[in-house]
Amino acid sequence: MTKRKITRVLIANRGEIALRILRACRQMGIEAVVAYSEADRTSRAVMVADEAICIGPAAAKLSYLSAPAIISAARATGCDAIHPGYGFLSENAAFAEAAAAHGITFIGPSAAVLERFESKAGVRALLAKHGLPTIPGSEGVVADIEAARAAAKKIGYPVILKASAGGGGRGMRVVTSETELANLFPLCAQEAQAAFGDGSLYLEKYLTDTHHVEVQIAVDDAGTALHFGERDCSVQRRHQKLVEESPSPALTTKVREDFLARAAKAIGAAGYRNLGTLEFLVGPDGKPYFIEINCRIQVEHPVSEMVTGVDLVALQIALARGDTMPMTQAQIERRGHAIEFRLTAEDPANEFRPQAGEITLFRSPSGPWVRFDSHLYAGYEVPPYYDSLLAKLIVWGPTRDEAIARSRAALREVEIDGVATTRDFFLGLLETPAFLNGSATTGMLDASGTAAILAAAPKVSA
Repeated sequence: MTKRKITRVLIANRGEIALRILRACRQMGIEAVVAYSEADRTSRAVMVADEAICIGPAAAKLSYLSAPAIISAARATGCDAIHPGYGFLSENAAFAEAAAAHGITFIGPSAAVLERFESKAGVRALLAKHGLPTIPGSEGVVADIEAARAAAKKIGYPVILKASAGGGGRGMRVVTSETELANLFPLCAQEAQAAFGDGSLYLEKYLTDTHHVEVQIAVDDAGTALHFGERDCSVQRRHQKLVEESPSPALTTKVREDFLARAAKAIGAAGYRNLGTLEFLVGPDGKPYFIEINCRIQVEHPVSEMVTGVDLVALQIALARGDTMPMTQAQIERRGHAIEFRLTAEDPANEFRPQAGEITLFRSPSGPWVRFDSHLYAGYEVPPYYDSLLAKLIVWGPTRDEAIARSRAALREVEIDGVATTRDFFLGLLETPAFLNGSATTGMLDASGTAAILAAAPKVSA
């Protein structure tokens, strides 16, 4: 395996993930430079970095999505590696290739691997060949509305349109009829083009009453593939994850161990390298069906870290450096239960409308087995240009019930004033029978709305 020197990393991202990467670098004795836009000049990551460099104005396309600006910043600051975090250019093969052309290590899959796995439709077919069951869908991308009609007729309505080049709910719509397909196909294509620079779409059969379960995997250059358990991401709103937990309450022990082993084996055999996440839907039959791969670190990676004790960001950097896998599957012990809550600058009482403005008061929770990943501080100005994520609360317990009890206590300690947040929504969710008994599905929130959940939230004194 080829060894690649990593002594100084440019962190090409913002918010809490920039701080998370910075901590991993310092733990490993690696210098870190934070790249920031003009809107993030006073961000926490910039304040505590070894060095920081401005890469452009607030607009993401002129800063965090500008490959030339980021590579120029890496060269100007003497960085021999770039960590893209999640989102932005984290799964962009052209960016990874451009970094390599300048002798800079891309911390993630190589350009060749990203190209191999960039088409979600193509990856479904690839991993099906390696033994992963998939949901019935189109044979690759559908070139136009006529091809989409033919595929939908063969699959049977309802179907779901998906962007082949991306995720996160963008370019995705449920379609129940041919008329809806004609209306939604161009909208999805336009949204996918705007979000990912690629408007290609594919179709899958739309399953109802499903659980969304994903497997954290890592593969070294020699093809040694390991899994770090699964995460349940079923609590979603319009395909946007809100809560993640591990292990999933939707799986039996027998199904869990079988599908985790099969997932790791399949991804290694398919030629994947570095960290990634395989995503599945679990239908009413209790069986997982593969839907897509995310070729990067995930927002919810701390959930897996809490149950395994493995620093996944440090592992990602080590694998990018060309290190062999430092552990075996038998050495990865999964203990207890962890839950993550995405605290965002959104107003749940007003259709989760995004918020911006000054944080006038900020207090984070503490206590045993409580982790709070955030870039906030009192006086911080939440910009209106980017994702609304403010913080991630991750709580561990020896059982799911104890993790939930600790989550209630930790959420009550969170104080963020100046913008509306999702804290009270989560307090209400923890009183909801469907969540408490582990039966919450991906459609729960969209079907019932949020008013009842907010009403169930206990009053928290200021």
